[in-house]
Amino acid sequence: MKNYWHNAITFDEYLKIAEERFHNNPNKNDEYQEYYELGLQRTNRTVKTYKVENEHIQQLEPKNFNGKILIISEPWCGDASATVPAVSKFFEAAGIEVRIFLRDTDLSLIDQFLTNGTQSIPKIIIVNDDFSVKADWGPRPQFGNDLLKKFKENPETYPREDFYNDLQIYYAKNRGKDAIEEIISLL
Repeated sequence: MKNYWHNAITFDEYLKIAEERFHNNPNKNDEYQEYYELGLQRTNRTVKTYKVENEHIQQLEPKNFNGKILIISEPWCGDASATVPAVSKFFEAAGIEVRIFLRDTDLSLIDQFLTNGTQSIPKIIIVNDDFSVKADWGPRPQFGNDLLKKFKENPETYPREDFYNDLQIYYAKNRGKDAIEEIISLL
């Protein structure tokens, strides 16, 4: 885990990579190219609208957490664009180091944290001071998981487009609050 941490980047570096990939991606065959613009727009919206809530700081304080937060993500991911900025800003404001490991640079990390057998992101890894893993969270808050379950159970009555739309409306209104509360509960 220590090696992954040292190969991870800051949130500001993550934003720079997102900008670069959208405007001038060095990988001309990037299968996610069409998603960078939307991901960047949503990430910037989250950055602008997210506010650290004192209630969350008060929930965090009694946990006496001295570790780190390692996020596995990619800038093209819709779930990440709503969660990663809020989680990064919150934990940094709380004095906890946050780094982001780009999933597609080395799949060996995400392969340790599969979601129902998939490499779904973002994944939030709660790391103790000794780099042992305390817990992990992701790729989306429970409300988003419930929407996904509804879609998978009956895509005829709840089509993919409705699922994606409902999920993005939820993210825009929730502004990372549920994700942060769920992660704090794991500390």
